Amino acid sequence: MKKITSLSSFLVLCFVQHAIAQQFDVPKGFDVPRHDVAHGHIDTIHYASTTVGTERRAIVYTPPGFSPGKKYPVLYLLHGIGGDEFEWLNNGHPQVILDNLYAEDKISPMIVVLPNGRAMKDDRASGDIFNREKVQAFATFERDLLTDLIPFIEGNFPAYTDREHRAIAGLSMGGGQSLNFGLGNLDKFAWVGGFSSAPNTKSPEELIPDPAAAKKLLKLLWISCGDQDNLIRFSQQTHDYLTAHGVPHLYHVLPGGKHDFEVWKNGLYQFSQRIFKPNDLMK
Repeated sequence: MKKITSLSSFLVLCFVQHAIAQQFDVPKGFDVPRHDVAHGHIDTIHYASTTVGTERRAIVYTPPGFSPGKKYPVLYLLHGIGGDEFEWLNNGHPQVILDNLYAEDKISPMIVVLPNGRAMKDDRASGDIFNREKVQAFATFERDLLTDLIPFIEGNFPAYTDREHRAIAGLSMGGGQSLNFGLGNLDKFAWVGGFSSAPNTKSPEELIPDPAAAKKLLKLLWISCGDQDNLIRFSQQTHDYLTAHGVPHLYHVLPGGKHDFEVWKNGLYQFSQRIFKPNDLMK
């Protein structure tokens, strides 16, 4: 075991180890539709993308009791390499998970945006999804997100416009995007989550070149993965780097978890309850 070189690093290590030991189990039925709860609303929006040079589409979930006269924080929730803006909706049912959490008063009211993270004119998940051009489009989405989509959302919905009220999270390829874009733009995002982040995830040294700045600016950094996932090394190496450099974060490894929606729904359930509210972890 490496020698602990400072008290702060020791405290962070103890905290993270404690966090790993915490129970992150989800209750039975957390993702099952309930008829006795209020439901949020799902819309399809179209925005002009100067990045791609075309009109693009995204899905927007507004919470139960949504009011145009009230301001809301925004979570940008990203899909994987084989999906599009409908992947979460069709397979992860975030609207159900969130509706149930609202009914139990466990999350802060928020707008959730499900974009297409493949920023190119033909952004469908068809043909060879590993084609070089299509893979590059996931990196290009950073510019589309920052210069086109976020301004559209904040100009057309009653959304806060500061970093403390923006979160980004995603699964697999979208998990890598979330870590890359969120940690690479700490002036834009204060809450960042990666669920089973894929090989597109930048190296820890690139993600967090300035640990002191990350500690100061991040409200929450969440990393989770299943222990049976062949891609766990990307989450593990990021966790190891963060621990070694004293950057507080939550790292959750799901026993028996694979690279699938059972893990990603768990990630959304846990992450959504911890954002846009006071959080002692990053102090």
